[in-house]
Amino acid sequence: MPKIREIQPKDDAQMKKILKFCLEEADLALPGTAYFDPQIGELAEYYAHTTRAKYFVAVADTDDDQVLGGCGIGPVADFEDICELQKLYLTPAARGQGLSKRLLAKSIAAAKAFGYERMYVVTDTKLPIANKLYQAQGFTRLPHALADDPHDGCDTWYIKDI
Repeated sequence: MPKIREIQPKDDAQMKKILKFCLEEADLALPGTAYFDPQIGELAEYYAHTTRAKYFVAVADTDDDQVLGGCGIGPVADFEDICELQKLYLTPAARGQGLSKRLLAKSIAAAKAFGYERMYVVTDTKLPIANKLYQAQGFTRLPHALADDPHDGCDTWYIKDI
């Protein structure tokens, strides 16, 4: 069973490749999506230096250096009680094994430890499996993005009390 741990600098290149592949696969390699976030090549440093933020990776149980995917949480501007679930992406081979649910659970636990009360998610209708996951995990769809959301290339938003 794959392990989940905090991201380390050695994981950055693999996570960038996974993130870009997933967004290209869904025709979402567009401005206003995570594809163009400036920190995607340095996730470990970004999350280590961002207040009330954390990023996790899933790694192969037999090889701690083989990243299968990841996700994290970070603050939402102007909302002390809301965090954002960020950059939940898996390699094709890692999908369908419950890793997204495990990464989400780990992220929710971290969010609670930081004192967040709600979790916000930005996704897109071109990611139907992600939408099903969020709905199944009790997220409620929002009619629009929260104020100042930098991902204006996405079209679907959720929130959940944690």
